[in-house]
Amino acid sequence: MPDSVGPRHRRWLTVVVLAVALYVVLRAAGLFGGDDDSDGDTPSPAKASASAPTPSASASGPSPAAATTSPYDPAAYAAQVRTSARQTGVSAQLLMAILYNEAYKPHDPSLERAWQKYKPDAAFGIANMHRATFDEVKQGRGFAGRRWEDLPDDRGLAIEAEAWYLHDLAAGLPARRTAAYTKDDLLALGYNTGAGNMLAFARGTPLGDRARSYLDRLHANWARAGQAVGAP
Repeated sequence: MPDSVGPRHRRWLTVVVLAVALYVVLRAAGLFGGDDDSDGDTPSPAKASASAPTPSASASGPSPAAATTSPYDPAAYAAQVRTSARQTGVSAQLLMAILYNEAYKPHDPSLERAWQKYKPDAAFGIANMHRATFDEVKQGRGFAGRRWEDLPDDRGLAIEAEAWYLHDLAAGLPARRTAAYTKDDLLALGYNTGAGNMLAFARGTPLGDRARSYLDRLHANWARAGQAVGAP
């Protein structure tokens, strides 16, 4: 007698189960209303096991293993943020504010990997970085030997990559730019929408609804981000 549940039905059943699991996690974390995982950054043209995380060489503070067993709070990673900010010349407050912007997802490694199977272009890690961006940013850096797949398990690495990406975006900002946005505003917009859009905004191109929403959330998170890293 043929199996009454074919491969197609099994595939849809798996999708439904994952969707329900995601709903439960988001509801428990109180994270409804966030953007999808295309935040983080736009890819530039250019496995670690969840049970055995590989820490970043430059990371300090809470371990990736400990992070996955308790509710995620970006402020718990203030030490890594300050270290990466000093290394890259990027504002620690900006690094932390972006982490708050990207905290709309639960950032559970197993859930991120399960979701990535159904959305291959999904972003990884607490800074929501896409594969192409990570592979470009790591070139010539101390984490050049690391893989994008390491990001969900190694939050120190995610912060380090975030900081260097912002460093690279800052290097591309024109000296003459609109007064409508601060340098940190433009870097955050570049992180969210890509370097090309950042340059357009620097020249005075109006923000779209999505970019405006991201910037508004950055401003809303700015004070607590400063408090988390001890900014004056």
